[in-house]
Amino acid sequence: MTAAHFDDLETRDPAARERDLMARLPAQVAHARAKAGYFTSLLAGFDAAAVSSRAALAKLPVTRKSGLVERQKALPPFGGLNATPASGLARIFVSPGPIYDPEGRRPDFWRAARALFAAGFRAGDVVLNCYSYHLTPAGSMFETGLHRLGCAVIPGGVGQTEMQARVIADLRPSGYVGTPSFLKLILEKCDELGTDSSSLKRALVSGEAFLPPVREFVRARGIDAYQAYGTADLGVIAYESPSREGLVVDEEVIMEIVRPGTGDPVAEGEVGEVVVTPFNEDYPLVRFATGDLSAVLPGASPCGRTNMRIKGWMGRADQTTKARGMFVHPEQVAQVVGRHGLGRARLVVGNDGGNDTLTLRVERDGAPDPGLMQAVEATLRDVTKLRGEVRFVACGSLPNDGKVIEDARTYA
Repeated sequence: MTAAHFDDLETRDPAARERDLMARLPAQVAHARAKAGYFTSLLAGFDAAAVSSRAALAKLPVTRKSGLVERQKALPPFGGLNATPASGLARIFVSPGPIYDPEGRRPDFWRAARALFAAGFRAGDVVLNCYSYHLTPAGSMFETGLHRLGCAVIPGGVGQTEMQARVIADLRPSGYVGTPSFLKLILEKCDELGTDSSSLKRALVSGEAFLPPVREFVRARGIDAYQAYGTADLGVIAYESPSREGLVVDEEVIMEIVRPGTGDPVAEGEVGEVVVTPFNEDYPLVRFATGDLSAVLPGASPCGRTNMRIKGWMGRADQTTKARGMFVHPEQVAQVVGRHGLGRARLVVGNDGGNDTLTLRVERDGAPDPGLMQAVEATLRDVTKLRGEVRFVACGSLPNDGKVIEDARTYA
């Protein structure tokens, strides 16, 4: 560790990083296929040794978080996605769904230390951890990262704001980890009780949007707060650095941004779904689609970290909508345009006199082609079992917000 960076990996040449990640990827894919039954089946037709580039990785199927509940029900406890049996794990957590999340035994299993370091946490800090310690993994996720840095942890958990305020006054922690809204609640409780919260100087927050009013409230209290992005399946994926320009992707994951409903990578800057392949031996997820939207920022961070940056959480990719009593999924929209070799599209669900309407807007330049339009309309009807209208629009005219299905219905 240096004064500014967790290790030299953060500042290496981007081309060198890419070579290293791609050199490690075949072994990770082979490990998943050999040790995790789900991936043994899913990747049976692929040569792991050939998966040594992003283009090759993009040909592998995506595994979506939205399907974990049913997979785990069919094959408990982890749906066959784990390489380490339950008896070999350190902890097993339960996320809403329920989804069961494994924690392995290696230090800083969730890769939180790097994000904590970027937020200013250092050895010797006493830190109040206000993530839940009950069933869900966030408490352990950040505690193990803090321990790797050499910090002492107060396992505050959630709730009991009056007790939290007393603990801050008595134990004088210099740092906080938890949700931003709960930090605000605790500080307000300190004010109400007249207890001293001035020891808090830094914070790493996650689990919800870090809204500008809350950010300003915390800043006004003299607390330097940063945010991290992660999931219960993957751990920390990206984190804010002192430059405060987007979130820097962790060094131990490969991130892709794909068009929702597909596994197809989008262009830099285009909003899409976050797909992650971590180098995790216990839970070797390959092309795991989080269901979250984000976009890649161009260039490197002014803080000196050279890895890919993303804009942060920008909404949900699962835009499944019900129209005329039928569910319509982003995957179906991708199937429709894919059959005709078309590009970006957006299915707009509206209503006319109380009746749902479907309009598929498809980007396409060139002369009008009524025959193609009719063919796409037929495919839309075939795939969704619903009738809809197709309209071709100019390339680049659809909003860059990651939406594949837009529910534009009004009921006023």
